[in-house]
Amino acid sequence: MDVLRPFDPWKSELCTCRPKYSFNPYTGCAHGCLYCYATYIPRFYQLRKKERVVSRLEKDLRKADLNLPISMSNSSDPYPPVERREEITRKCIELMREYGAKLLVVTKSDIVARDAKLLSEMKSCVSVTVTGFKLSRILEPNAPSPEKRIEAMRVLKDFSIPVVLRLDPILPLLTENEVDAVLERCDFADHVVTSTLKLRWDSFKRLAQAFPELRQRYRKLYFELGEKVGNSYYLPEEMRVRILRRVEEKCEEIGISCAFCREGISFKAGSCDGQHLLDG
Repeated sequence: MDVLRPFDPWKSELCTCRPKYSFNPYTGCAHGCLYCYATYIPRFYQLRKKERVVSRLEKDLRKADLNLPISMSNSSDPYPPVERREEITRKCIELMREYGAKLLVVTKSDIVARDAKLLSEMKSCVSVTVTGFKLSRILEPNAPSPEKRIEAMRVLKDFSIPVVLRLDPILPLLTENEVDAVLERCDFADHVVTSTLKLRWDSFKRLAQAFPELRQRYRKLYFELGEKVGNSYYLPEEMRVRILRRVEEKCEEIGISCAFCREGISFKAGSCDGQHLLDG
């Protein structure tokens, strides 16, 4: 397999995803999010088109087990600004539809609404990330506004496409006080997946530069009181449990299923990433 890869081939103990494929139509990402976990990848903030990605995808689809869904994308957003012109992601989706593939879209862009009709013609589910409102211009400088993303979610719902809200990550002392507001604005979603901020040294430096008043507090929370899991630093477990259970309780109040991503904390939903919305 070339551009279709097994998701999480290292089998992280904290990953609760069912088996699926991972596919990125582009390399790198244009959003420039300060908290990004993938910037260890060289030149990650420089978006690049993949050479012959559509033909390479077709070769992989001929070999793939299409009982497994394809998750697009898990590092680089499949809907960067150039997608409006290039339509690379759209061409890939058209191909997946022809092959009868099941698709999980993960994005932080309102451009996905353009493809609502196409996505409604196949087994698909769309996850849209909204982390908060007040600090989005700082935290996600090149991404569409949260309001545009929420409007895109509504368009997808109008086409009867299952929609997942990714309240991810929740940044302590920055966005955790907006959890209820985000959930109330997205109360029409079919599922919520959430997680707390995991820090790497590069993301810590970016956040500390943008919010210097948090430098010492984050240093203490993550590097002194927290724990290292793989290459990331986690908040202390009791703090993570408190934040995430609060999200879960609000979701129960609204009537939406809720799951946690790579937290090692139990949840009740049928899947973490929304795969259960593709069942049946």
